[in-house]
Amino acid sequence: MRTSKASFGLWYDFRNPAGNADGRGFGDFYRATLDQIAWAESIGIDSVWLTEHHFMDDGYTPSPFLLASAIGDRTTTMNIGTNLVVSPLHNPIRLAEDSATLSLLTGGRFSLGVGQGYWAPEFAAFDRRLINRPSLLEEGVEIVRRCWSGSAEPFDGKRLRKPALPVTPTPEVIPDLLVGAMADPAIERAARIGDGFLSTQNSHHASYLDALERLGRPRSEGRIFAGQWTIIADDPEREWARIGTHALYQINQYIEMGAFGPVPQFTEPDQLVDAGSFTLWDPATAVDELTTLLRQTPQIEDVHFWAQLPGEEVDSGSARIELLATKVIPAVRARLAGEASVEEVHA
Repeated sequence: MRTSKASFGLWYDFRNPAGNADGRGFGDFYRATLDQIAWAESIGIDSVWLTEHHFMDDGYTPSPFLLASAIGDRTTTMNIGTNLVVSPLHNPIRLAEDSATLSLLTGGRFSLGVGQGYWAPEFAAFDRRLINRPSLLEEGVEIVRRCWSGSAEPFDGKRLRKPALPVTPTPEVIPDLLVGAMADPAIERAARIGDGFLSTQNSHHASYLDALERLGRPRSEGRIFAGQWTIIADDPEREWARIGTHALYQINQYIEMGAFGPVPQFTEPDQLVDAGSFTLWDPATAVDELTTLLRQTPQIEDVHFWAQLPGEEVDSGSARIELLATKVIPAVRARLAGEASVEEVHA
């Protein structure tokens, strides 16, 4: 039996809506968050994940590569990834160059996570057609891989092209190229073209592993990087009463953009919990749930949580990060290690 050795990380969208908790500007917000990430590494957090959107009033991360570079400069061991970059909006050669540079700067600690996107105004602004998302994603991935290899071979696709020129410098450590998806056809594509699967809310792990089997690959080869929508606190209901409006804002913004399809917005934070959009755990429950998750799906290589919610104070998120690092992660690892030892004894 494959035993999970998952890493644990933080997820950032760098949203800073008007009327935020501490009246901060973006410069102060970025600096405080970079301080938080460096501190999180020092207490045992393994990874950090950045996401991307454009033209959002709250400043939702438009430049994840620049932030990744700053994070790489402030950290030494933390893995840095995108979950995710909307790759159809990008020139794939530029995407490959920026990713290669990040890999070189960080000693191979960078992973490129991509997805096809969904928000129509972004596609219109970047002169892309929403209907072309699948081919833009797939051809872009092919071009990125060719660029990373140093190949001078040209590519002429339905949407994109690469000239007969090599891209330099190439990465010394080829980044993982991960693909995120939620709809079945997109999950099938992720299984076919990605080095791993970026999931959200743990809802599609079985679909991804089933897709691998249909493609003739064993489920054991699956690699899942699992984004969590979970609040872990000593008193999670009390914490939710304090921060639930920030979660309500976050989810409703995604609904407004069409991330989850044509679904109605929520009106109260507790509706998010009732619907399963967010889960509330105390540390003991978190240990139980994460141990079960990683035991049942050992293909999960990373589990990451929102560091803080849009408009919430950075220090407020830091309290939950410290709880995760000091009470939850060590207990999960100890329990999994103990189970592995028992299995070895009985093998």
